[in-house]
Amino acid sequence: MAHPVPSAPKRTPLPSAIGAHIAPGGHHQVSALPTVEEISAGGVVVDKADDELRVAIIARLNRGGRLEWCLPKGHPENQENHEQAAVREIEEETGIRGQVLAPLGSIDYWFTVSGHRVHKTVHHYLLRAIGGYLTIENDPDHEAVDVAWVKLADLPKRLSFPNERRIADLAKDILPADF
Repeated sequence: MAHPVPSAPKRTPLPSAIGAHIAPGGHHQVSALPTVEEISAGGVVVDKADDELRVAIIARLNRGGRLEWCLPKGHPENQENHEQAAVREIEEETGIRGQVLAPLGSIDYWFTVSGHRVHKTVHHYLLRAIGGYLTIENDPDHEAVDVAWVKLADLPKRLSFPNERRIADLAKDILPADF
């Protein structure tokens, strides 16, 4: 079944004046930053407890040291497809095993790090929790500093990024009625 892809804010690439300098004679020379393409997969893993739907999310520290709550995600490994990577990454970062129910679409954004620009695309899925328990102890990258169950209705207020809030809203809209 096809689902709409939520619109993500388009980030404007760095203007050509950044990294430019004035050469003799008044001409601009641009030393463009190299661009790296990155792919990740993750999503919204939902569990029903005490007749309430809840979602496992993680907290990470950003480069400035600020805590950000986000959906679990990570890079595919070896020959994994996006769904397989989403299931593995969610379990590694939250401790919760999930079963994919539906794709939720993809978001993309740009950022600069270590002298290069990164164009990142993240593929999101809706998953049903089928086992495990909340923990960050199994995260091999140690990116997650905390993990929490959040009521599905409260998820948009807890997530730090607007594009992930749109993914959460889409998950609410397509959850099976008998979940």
